[in-house]
Amino acid sequence: MVNVTINGIAVRVPDGTTIMEAAAKAGVTIPSLCYLKEINEIGACRVCCVEVEGESRLVSSCNNLVYEGMVVHTNSPRARQARRINVELLLSQHDGQCATCVRSGNCKLQHVANQLGILRNPYALDLPNNQWTTTFPLYRNAQKCIKCMRCVQFCDKIQTLGVWGMAGSGGRTTVDITYNRRIKDSDCALCGQCITHCPVGALRERDDTIDVLDALADPETITVVQIAPAVRAAWGESHGLPREMATVRRLAAVLRSIGFDYIFDTAFGADATIMEESAEFLQRFSSGELHEYPMFTSCCPGWVRFVKSQYPQLTQYLSTSKSPQQMFGALTKSYFAEKIGVSPKNICCVSIMPCVAKKAEKDGHVFGVKTGGIQDVDIVLTTREMDRLIRSENINVFSLPEAEFDSPLGIGSGAGVIFGATGGVMEAALRTAYHTVTGSNAAPDAFRAVRGTEGWREAEFDLNGTVIRCAIASGLGNARKLIEALLSGQKHYDFVEIMACPGGCVGGGGQPIPFEQNDQADVRGDLLYKLDRLSPLRYPHENAEINVLYDTYLGAPLSEKAEELLHTNHFSWTMPLSLGLQSQNSEDTTIQFGRSK
Repeated sequence: MVNVTINGIAVRVPDGTTIMEAAAKAGVTIPSLCYLKEINEIGACRVCCVEVEGESRLVSSCNNLVYEGMVVHTNSPRARQARRINVELLLSQHDGQCATCVRSGNCKLQHVANQLGILRNPYALDLPNNQWTTTFPLYRNAQKCIKCMRCVQFCDKIQTLGVWGMAGSGGRTTVDITYNRRIKDSDCALCGQCITHCPVGALRERDDTIDVLDALADPETITVVQIAPAVRAAWGESHGLPREMATVRRLAAVLRSIGFDYIFDTAFGADATIMEESAEFLQRFSSGELHEYPMFTSCCPGWVRFVKSQYPQLTQYLSTSKSPQQMFGALTKSYFAEKIGVSPKNICCVSIMPCVAKKAEKDGHVFGVKTGGIQDVDIVLTTREMDRLIRSENINVFSLPEAEFDSPLGIGSGAGVIFGATGGVMEAALRTAYHTVTGSNAAPDAFRAVRGTEGWREAEFDLNGTVIRCAIASGLGNARKLIEALLSGQKHYDFVEIMACPGGCVGGGGQPIPFEQNDQADVRGDLLYKLDRLSPLRYPHENAEINVLYDTYLGAPLSEKAEELLHTNHFSWTMPLSLGLQSQNSEDTTIQFGRSK
């Protein structure tokens, strides 16, 4: 332990503590823009610089350690002036049109500038060129980038993709796609974690809210909206709505007031996914198909994009079951369209998702109802886009009473709800697989061993005398470690669930961005498990509306009709290969699948 004094406050902290951490313990907040604990501790923005007695220069507090007897002044005239100049210089190369910025009110640069009382900038505005495609699901505005390196470090250290890097030199140094690639030609998984870790509005999802408003305004279009499980755990955050009030049924009321014709729960699509995926796993496992590599879940499009670009030889081991979003869309354009007696072409299916990759997943080159040749899902909005849509409609979310979902696609089980948390897909599938094999239900929490916050977890379960070896990973860096262990023979599993985002969909790249970079995924995930415990329906195979769907329309899981509507061909579309695979292909050598070192 060492004793330090910060702004006249004596504090005792462990040796190895940074000045910023010590200040926080003393109740002193030091502003920063680039800092991410254990990920980006490079002191690039210089906003966190403080004055230390005895030191000739100011020091960055995020990556300098305290020592015995250190005396720190975080807001001395010298530190304050330097901080102000640093922020003014950042503003001189920043598009400051806050009124039209997606992060206005939730921007760290805006907040720090306001704190410093910067009302005008003495430095001339010098904005870089901004060239970016408007069609790709991820959008970057170079004129808002403050070169903090957060996106670079998170993509490299946590997701291990290295999509972002530094380009140019000197004063023209900026962040761009590595190796002079265009974003659509890169192996970006579209996890969206670069967006949620950007402190300003330099990165965002492609905005599709206008398309939704156009559909709502068209009297010939029937609008159907589905709400993903993870959305219910986060949608109220940006509205200041307490979690106990921010229920999914209050959100259903909000969407109905906006003008959607039918409001449904993607948990119904998750239940259908469980029926198909658990049957598919049992079939592939019993046939011996999984003796070398496991069957991987395919609900996460970011993970699917990752495996197709980094380890394409494992694509055949992906479950062919569509994701809940796509199953719901396919059933909307077929089963539901017949129920209400309309043409599928007159239905606009909108998804509210916690995910940026869902925007790519819904595109027609990936999925489509085979017989109709139309997209299962027409428009995908992230949770953030939906929140902006709600504000644009001037809806008071505090005053609306809760509303019920519509039928017959509105009822979902607790197992469907936990799809939004890491391990949830695995647990839900095992509940139904156990019933299929034994004819009886295991206790709802019998498979809770798959839960947890570790990035890579293992569990074994006895399924009527047969041991099923399972693994769960969230975050693409953990996924890479797991796959490398599989390929090297160090590990062998039968069934694997992978989510691209740390913590699962609750921590998705389309979720609300907390102002302070604290981990909300755990809190949101705990809420989903609580909703599962409170649900009167915890098994998908006991969902009455699911049973009617199979009895009257699909026949049975893996039936010809189910295969046509609810399964996909992962080889029907391509992903740019990782740089390592591209170079090895060009040299016509034996391909060693994996990350380019």
